[in-house]
Amino acid sequence: MDYRIFPPEEIIETTVTLPLSKSISARALIMAALGSSVPSEVADCADTRVLSEALASEAKEINIGHAGTAMRFLTAYYAAAPGKSVTLDGSERMRQRPIGVLVDTLRSLGASIEYLGEEGFPPLKINGCQLSGGEIEMDSSVSSQFVSAVLMVAPTMKEPLTLKLSGDTVSAPYIKMTASMMRDRGIDVEIERDTITVRPGLYRHCDTPVEHDWSAAAFWYEIAAISAGWVTLARMHNHSIQGDSALAGIYPRMGVLTEWTEEGAELSATPDLYSRVDLDMTDTPDLVQAIAVTSCAIGLPFRLTGVSTLRHKETDRLEALQRELMKVGCVIEIESDSVISWEGRRMPMSEMPEIDTYGDHRMAMAFAPLAMFIPGIIIRDAEVVEKSYPAFWNDLREAGFTITDAAQTE
Repeated sequence: MDYRIFPPEEIIETTVTLPLSKSISARALIMAALGSSVPSEVADCADTRVLSEALASEAKEINIGHAGTAMRFLTAYYAAAPGKSVTLDGSERMRQRPIGVLVDTLRSLGASIEYLGEEGFPPLKINGCQLSGGEIEMDSSVSSQFVSAVLMVAPTMKEPLTLKLSGDTVSAPYIKMTASMMRDRGIDVEIERDTITVRPGLYRHCDTPVEHDWSAAAFWYEIAAISAGWVTLARMHNHSIQGDSALAGIYPRMGVLTEWTEEGAELSATPDLYSRVDLDMTDTPDLVQAIAVTSCAIGLPFRLTGVSTLRHKETDRLEALQRELMKVGCVIEIESDSVISWEGRRMPMSEMPEIDTYGDHRMAMAFAPLAMFIPGIIIRDAEVVEKSYPAFWNDLREAGFTITDAAQTE
């Protein structure tokens, strides 16, 4: 369904309870399947449902659709499961997302994995066995999830695993998140610069609740910046294991301050903006869309480096951002695979923008707040938010936005 979005009639003042973290939930589910306790509550979204169903399934063929996290984590999980034999496949887009680095690493540890299509991409035929462990090198410049996938199954290996990371590590906070969760469940994990050591062991019970999702918070920081309103993010705190909690330190440059209270994170507007935003997004690539759209909306030139992994997400997010921001009159530049920028160049809009989402939940959520400047903007295929934040549209309505079926309002 395509949604037409209209802004609130009054200044925004709302409280939002964000979904539970998809990233933490996915790791908790894999660790539970490896012997830890099942979390009392995990994120209720399409990605975690796909992962939960796959882990519970006895089927010989598993299709995870668009769920990239599930593809990576399950590849390692099945490879390290003696006696398990599965074919792991996904959507057409998933078949275009590289997985060779992970497969090569697992093979070097003794895994039996065969490509059933193009070399380096799903689908995969996996015959599980006990992996060897030992000392190996892994390219960490493509996806931190490859590293996390190997780390989570390392306790089941015959020998301690010493993983030496090569290249410029992307999304490093997610690797630290994985290590922290493993330690909470009794696993001996040591990180020393670019070397991670995991010793064999058994996952044990852990009653640490899943945090609420800082990646989802990005779109409410965006709303606070564009509207100059007040947003309270309930139950969010400033001692998170999520790297995207860096939002609280980034958004003062775009006019949003964070105050920590017993209720959560209270976002409020300030007139004190930077003259431009220059950020290295290597550690926090999931924030790029919200930051880019926010900057364009408030007229703040930007240059974002470290964005190369966005080429291989649910869509090519660099091309998608450039194309869709052009529809709202902002001409951004893709300087290279790792750099995008906007120097304030604008073009007049000739028609009401209809934003394509490319099957990407973050495209839908990043562009919806532009309704505050462009009342009636249309978000196509709005249901894509089910991937991580199913309640997003309802939360917007609670904040005062009017959301209608675009087909019925033409």
